[in-house]
Amino acid sequence: MSLSKRNEMLHVIETLTTRYLRGKVRAVKLSMIALLTGGHILLEDIPGLGKTTLALALSGVLGMSFGRLQCTSDLLPSDITGLSIFNREEGKFTFLKGPIFNNLLLVDEINRAMPKTQSAMLEAMEERRVTVEGVTYPLPAPFLVIATQNPVEQVGTYPLPESQMDRFLIRAGIGYPPDEIEKAIIQGGSIRDKIQTLTPLVQIDDILEARSVVKEKVYLSDKIVEYIFSIVSATRNNPFILTGISTRGGINMADAAKAHAFLEGRDFVIPEDVKSIAVPVGAHRLILSPENEALDKEDLFNAVLKNIEIPIV
Repeated sequence: MSLSKRNEMLHVIETLTTRYLRGKVRAVKLSMIALLTGGHILLEDIPGLGKTTLALALSGVLGMSFGRLQCTSDLLPSDITGLSIFNREEGKFTFLKGPIFNNLLLVDEINRAMPKTQSAMLEAMEERRVTVEGVTYPLPAPFLVIATQNPVEQVGTYPLPESQMDRFLIRAGIGYPPDEIEKAIIQGGSIRDKIQTLTPLVQIDDILEARSVVKEKVYLSDKIVEYIFSIVSATRNNPFILTGISTRGGINMADAAKAHAFLEGRDFVIPEDVKSIAVPVGAHRLILSPENEALDKEDLFNAVLKNIEIPIV
């Protein structure tokens, strides 16, 4: 395993969490796991806890081009993908790329967009391409969507459809920082100006190489595969759950566990890697039966996880 690439990624995490995103270690690490697996992350929490700042800082230190969408009820699919405009001088249509044609796309308050607009992102998130008027355009690599979402009980929000929730590798919250860190943040004020001019710590090629190491060099044993399958299967046979984790969810869990092992300095996955990422990767994919919709998905998933025998490897 390439220790240099691991050390570069750890340096990014350390820089972000000690200088710019104090108290947000878990959110930063999960974002890096999403990046290293080619997945996307949904940050769900109340406004004002640093979700947008995290995305801006991450793009800065990683040297990734940055695009942003502020979702509103009148946002159109073409506002995301771009559109063709007739060029009178050249006598032909010219495609103007939308903000999705960036390495990192921040989709702010995604659940304020109408379902039709939300669905416009599905092909891009899954296939890494956009089709406009019959023409397909590839998206840059790496491509990472960081979407933020306000709690659904707030006015003017639309729940994301299950098909789109399943496109997110990880769902996580930001949470309040520890008291002393929050006091220091309040005293220091906003850091938005600082993160606008961050110097990249790695190059795009470094990220792609680290991805390759995670995919090809981190070993997933038969016992770990069986452990992941046991978790997935248990969600499908739970009386409180209408629809459990899909095969795609199982693959995502394996990929995230490999990325976690990579960041821990191992070239093989152990059960603790799976347990560390299982809830943020799996809980949001559960569809509860109508009479149990009030239950907390993460609590339910944790209960399922506790009943799965941990293999000895």
